[in-house]
Amino acid sequence: MSLTAVLVVVVAAILIGAFGIRVSRTTSDFYVASRTVSPLWNASAIGGEYLSAASFLGIAGLILSFGVDMLWLPVGWTGGYLVLLVLVSAPLRRSGAYTLPDFAEARLESMTVRRTASVLVVLIGGLYLMPQFQSAGLVLRTITGAPVWAGGLLVAGVVAVNVLSGGMRSITFVQAFQYWLKLTALAVPLVFLLMAWQADGAPGVTALDEATWQVPLGGGKEYGVYTTYSLILATFLGTMGLPHVLVRFYTNPDGRAARRTTLVVLTLLGAFYLLPAVYGWLGRIYAPDLVRTDAVVLTLPSRMVGGTLGDVLTALVTAGAFAAFLSTSSGLTVSVAGVIAQDLLKGGVRSFRIATLMAVTVPLALALWARALPVADVVGLAFAVAASSFCPLLVLGIWWRRLSTTGALAGLFVGGGLACAAVLVTIVAGPFEGPAGALLAQPAAWTVPIAFAVMVSVSFLTPDRVPLGVARTMVRLHTPEALDLDRGDWRPRSS
Repeated sequence: MSLTAVLVVVVAAILIGAFGIRVSRTTSDFYVASRTVSPLWNASAIGGEYLSAASFLGIAGLILSFGVDMLWLPVGWTGGYLVLLVLVSAPLRRSGAYTLPDFAEARLESMTVRRTASVLVVLIGGLYLMPQFQSAGLVLRTITGAPVWAGGLLVAGVVAVNVLSGGMRSITFVQAFQYWLKLTALAVPLVFLLMAWQADGAPGVTALDEATWQVPLGGGKEYGVYTTYSLILATFLGTMGLPHVLVRFYTNPDGRAARRTTLVVLTLLGAFYLLPAVYGWLGRIYAPDLVRTDAVVLTLPSRMVGGTLGDVLTALVTAGAFAAFLSTSSGLTVSVAGVIAQDLLKGGVRSFRIATLMAVTVPLALALWARALPVADVVGLAFAVAASSFCPLLVLGIWWRRLSTTGALAGLFVGGGLACAAVLVTIVAGPFEGPAGALLAQPAAWTVPIAFAVMVSVSFLTPDRVPLGVARTMVRLHTPEALDLDRGDWRPRSS
């Protein structure tokens, strides 16, 4: 039954995505859906791609393992959109760029900054894609016994077909549908799980859990204060640096629509993130023995309900899990493919399609090779890299006219480089114990301040490297659309 649910989700994604072929003709259609996506539709699509395997499976698993401290993950992932709303969304849309490297070049008038941003986009996208493919393998193995590589290959294939067929316009349709599917797939089973819990006498957690698991900083992680604050910093600031999130704001008609989209996203994410926390709590009661805690959402229906109804509910959450893999992977693939097509290939629709295959194949190979870590932990590392690189670039680039080309490059190299190094060490050789292990596992608390400090200090030291057209760019970013400026799409010099 669960396998049937997976096949239904896959077929639905392909059919909905195929609809994009009929309306995708131009380069603008493929990259940003010709900037015609309404706020509600766009917000649903953002919710679809943002609520990844880490949200659908990983949060519940980490709450099961480490307790209430992990509630900062959904709080931070939702709160990051508030920071995005206040600081970034409208000016970024007014920039008229297609991708983050486009914005970097337009603001700093430097191809070197553009290429550096391109490399970081590919790194962050690959780091985010890896756990999607690994989790797909875990889910498919759980329900069918298939090899781990099969689930990742299935998701990669469906994503490639959707993106190749119609680019951004296709995946907008698919992701909007998948948000509501994921919400339903968690909410409906949870109703039956709570009924079963009530019928079981409404048991609570053990006395030991009350003294540790339910107490802040008592969940078992070393250096809990540092880890918690570093996690908060990474999630709040990392959202604005995620390429697959930012590219969606380029699809809005104007800056006002971008702000409205962000407000709707906050509502949709807030509703969704109430659910995984309850799954984690129920898992602590009914499934504390799970070795791979990411599977708690898939396991609870059979343990608590059982029978045919339990199988149906398991099939529903399995469908939601695969929708999470597909929607997030699609958004990441579009953002990475757009950068590869423009900066490494010749640009245009044909290059975009070649880049799509590259963007899917490499992370899939790495996912099969790399060891599996908890999915939310790996995604958290991607947030740390984004917070340490693109967050300073966007905040200072939008709001500080004295940011110099040399300062931006230094901050990207130092902040992004240190975060990437910590991530690679953690994934390849970690996890480590002691203070060094905490610093490497949650690097945002030290890499983000370093990145901001380097960008600011080097910019002060190199005032002659401030772009000549900064005044014109600042007017473009901050002038309301009501003044009716010429806001035609910006084009990189390289094209």
